Amino acid sequence: MKKQLLYSFSCLALAALLSSCGGNKSGASSKTGIPYADKNNKTYGSFAVASNYKRAPGPGLIPIEGGVLVVGGSAIEVAGVEPNIYNYKRQVTVPSFYMDETEVSNTDWLEYLHWIRTSYPEDREFYYNELPDTLVWRRALSYNEPYVDNYLRHPAYRDYPVVGVSWEQASRFCEWRTSQANEYILRQKGILTDYKTLAAGNNPARGNTTTGTTTAARPDKPFNTDAYLNGQYDDKGKNAPKDYNAKAGASIGAAGGRGGNAVPTRNATLEDGVIMQPYRLPTEAEWEYAALGLIGNTEYENINQNKIYPWNGLGVSSASKKTRGLIQANFKRAQGDYMGVGGSLNDKGDLTVPVISYTPNDFGLYNMAGNVNEWVNDVYRTGTFTDAEAFNPYRGNQFQDKQLSDAANGKIALDKYGKPIKENAYSGKKLSWADKQALAKRADSISKSPDPKGMVTSYQADERGYRDRQNKLLNEEGVSLVNDKSRVYKGGSWNDMAYWLNPATRRFLQQDDASAEVGFRCAMTMLGAPEISTAGKRNFKQAKAKPFNPKR
Repeated sequence: MKKQLLYSFSCLALAALLSSCGGNKSGASSKTGIPYADKNNKTYGSFAVASNYKRAPGPGLIPIEGGVLVVGGSAIEVAGVEPNIYNYKRQVTVPSFYMDETEVSNTDWLEYLHWIRTSYPEDREFYYNELPDTLVWRRALSYNEPYVDNYLRHPAYRDYPVVGVSWEQASRFCEWRTSQANEYILRQKGILTDYKTLAAGNNPARGNTTTGTTTAARPDKPFNTDAYLNGQYDDKGKNAPKDYNAKAGASIGAAGGRGGNAVPTRNATLEDGVIMQPYRLPTEAEWEYAALGLIGNTEYENINQNKIYPWNGLGVSSASKKTRGLIQANFKRAQGDYMGVGGSLNDKGDLTVPVISYTPNDFGLYNMAGNVNEWVNDVYRTGTFTDAEAFNPYRGNQFQDKQLSDAANGKIALDKYGKPIKENAYSGKKLSWADKQALAKRADSISKSPDPKGMVTSYQADERGYRDRQNKLLNEEGVSLVNDKSRVYKGGSWNDMAYWLNPATRRFLQQDDASAEVGFRCAMTMLGAPEISTAGKRNFKQAKAKPFNPKR
């Protein structure tokens, strides 16, 4: 007898439990005994759990197993450098994360520009705003005009690091990369309409003949991860996840004429484990930890040799037999010496070099010293690490929430590019439902006010401006260039001396400024256990719980 679709969830769950034969292959709740929903248990209202999740890095990333780092510790080893306020030294812990194997290249940035041009062909402002500032190559007394015209676009430099990008542009690139990579994964898996169907010009609105479902017409805006996760990007492919929601099942059963046997589909969610975490700029602590790469010198928690640079040894040239004497990074060896003597160039580069050059460090990362400095996420302060947390230290928190367009239904406001509109967070804790509705109405009225400035208070995590103790101290000594938009960059460049190759050294630049010596690479948060591989390591044995069988 067919189950009535108007049964309550509890009745359906009980029926699923009683009809199971000693449990479900994909598992069951350890607290209620009810089997989780999957292809063998299609009871509407059942709870689905991702049982086949496997952690993996996003495209271009390398896993970095975290651990303890003495930030600033390697700077103390640089000859002639005396400890002072700028040579901070403190033990912190950096969680495991992912980082780009290489710096972002000119080709990578041209791909971004191509997407803008094809997605918004008439939006010249968008395209212009994302163009790198190629004028960074100009010098009053240098003939650098060929680089102004050619460095970004000519194929001779396609694998060279992109420069002339501000911290703000680099952050927007990370957002774009996140959505592009997630869309590719979802289309390749058929969770979204696959590329072959899109290329053939088929309209997803024709519906899914397998399940009898009908999807909305293809969205007219490019894919955005946040909008998709919030159900505001409606595009379901042939392999879209099954939706075991009771209400959805009832509607399909009635409209589809299949007695409720056809299972509708839904968007993928974070719980499914197929959506990647956002690409972002690394924190300063992450960058320093990854650049130093002490993992190659560590055994049983003992560091047998410290480092000054991303490689071992006190010098900047290779000690290996086959490459002895070769310079290990792209930097300025002496005043006026950018590449050495003709016939035996020391670092093989006059300006920048390709992003895959020299030997990677022990984490497998290229050019973590020299070539170009790299933006990190942090706001610059001289004593950041004396104030920041010991776990995952970072200065720059300015918490924001996605602006609601419909608080009752959870819809978020999207801009003309389909990206969520952000607003300052109002509280450091979860609001009650009533407070959230009232706040949404208040924010809406404020946004329509002729003079909304000063009417909204927000939750600020970092101390900045007049509340910033370090800013006050700096300004008491005189005029300071340090402000709320000062961002850290690290690593040294083709135009820097060896001192700046030390991972602990740090400088700052305004977040909307750019330089021919500054590029970037992306990072990504790693979720779950910090240990990357358990192979060959001792571990405690864990006994599996016996499956619950209600028929015993």
